[in-house]
Amino acid sequence: MCVFPPFLVMAELIWDGKYDEHGHKRAPVRIELPFQTVETVNESVQQRQRTLELSSSGHDAEWRNRLIWGDKKYVLPSLLPEFAGKVDLIYVDPPFDTSQDFSFVATLPANNGDDASIFTKEPSLLEQKAYRDTWGVSREARDRGVQQIDRYIRWFYESISMLRELLTENGSIYVHLDWHVGHYAKPVLDEVFGPNGFLNEIVWQRTGAHNDPRRFGNVAESIFFYAKSAAYKWNTQYTVYSDEYIQERFRSVEEGTGRRYWLNTLTAPAHGRPPKTASFFGTKRMPPPGTMWRFTQDKIDDLAKQNRIVTTDSGMPYIKQYLDESPGRPLQNLWTDVPMSKSGFERTGYATQKPEGLLERIIKTSSDEGDLVLDCFCGSGTTAAVAERLNRRWIACDLGRFAIHTTRKRLLGIADVKPFVVQNLGKYERQQWQVAEFAPSSSTVIFYENRRTSP
Repeated sequence: MCVFPPFLVMAELIWDGKYDEHGHKRAPVRIELPFQTVETVNESVQQRQRTLELSSSGHDAEWRNRLIWGDKKYVLPSLLPEFAGKVDLIYVDPPFDTSQDFSFVATLPANNGDDASIFTKEPSLLEQKAYRDTWGVSREARDRGVQQIDRYIRWFYESISMLRELLTENGSIYVHLDWHVGHYAKPVLDEVFGPNGFLNEIVWQRTGAHNDPRRFGNVAESIFFYAKSAAYKWNTQYTVYSDEYIQERFRSVEEGTGRRYWLNTLTAPAHGRPPKTASFFGTKRMPPPGTMWRFTQDKIDDLAKQNRIVTTDSGMPYIKQYLDESPGRPLQNLWTDVPMSKSGFERTGYATQKPEGLLERIIKTSSDEGDLVLDCFCGSGTTAAVAERLNRRWIACDLGRFAIHTTRKRLLGIADVKPFVVQNLGKYERQQWQVAEFAPSSSTVIFYENRRTSP
């Protein structure tokens, strides 16, 4: 395990109320509430009977994927008793704090010759909670200088803290943000997962070039990739070679078979280990300084019999790397090959919908079949739909009623979709919501402080 030296200084975001009067971090408010199953979708009579029999006999019922309508603030702590340490992969696409307030102004027609009246529609409670772009700060309060970003960061910290608890030890999380708040979220993620938990900032090109007046066009978003431990699950993904790359790299063509190949090195870094000789076609050779042979002598002999080893004029041996055996180029952190879906069956009309290709890449990389995937801002249901298609178990949550209906409809469009339950937190959540959200509280102030990491 990497230990940071005591002189290394890390930045921490501080906001009013993060620490109590004794200097201890305040834990997020946790209100555990019972889930209420509204319906079980796509379950046959036989499956329902089997579920009843298992329950009546005291055995655990068969797994059912879950679509949950409710505020993340109450859904996550309610999931912890059953799923703490059991979720293999989390993808979250939280709101970006765009400062839109979802208000609109309408002019009502005049009656009986009176002047037309102006009507302003303020965001509803559902809109405030579902999109989180007002963060409980009114337009008048913003005009007085009350900032939204401080509330956003506090909300984000509390969410990420509970999501980490839900992960297995080999689990990982992908947090999808854009230029509005990504630079604020990164230090919070570092704090929750530790500096060693950060693996990548993935840059996804969301749109083609466009004109942003007097600045560079914002065409990309960031996905922060973190792991709970060094034992995180990893399945290497590849991108297809371009025609230009094939012509440049795989220039050689094998006589008789017509297979394209290139000559790859047979050496690897020695990392201080003493070099050993190997025999190639009856001639013993030492590897170049600082390297070692990649294969044992038996493997080298076997490759030579398959006509896979070629020696150059200098006598240096290489191995044939065939095009038809190459999966492609290992995926890098710049993703320009996953376009938004503009039409077709995948489109749901949801404003912030992400393409299935994006989630397929993430789910394949960091989970295996049968693993549990969680998305607590499911929106149009892309994560759940892709997890279903890739034979993963899933839990999808959202506060918006429209998101739940959209996800449910989308899942039913998948051939042979497995039964899933639709749940909510009922009136308990609404009561707690009103108390927690509308209790008087002062606005918070955010600033940076340098804090030393423990040696």
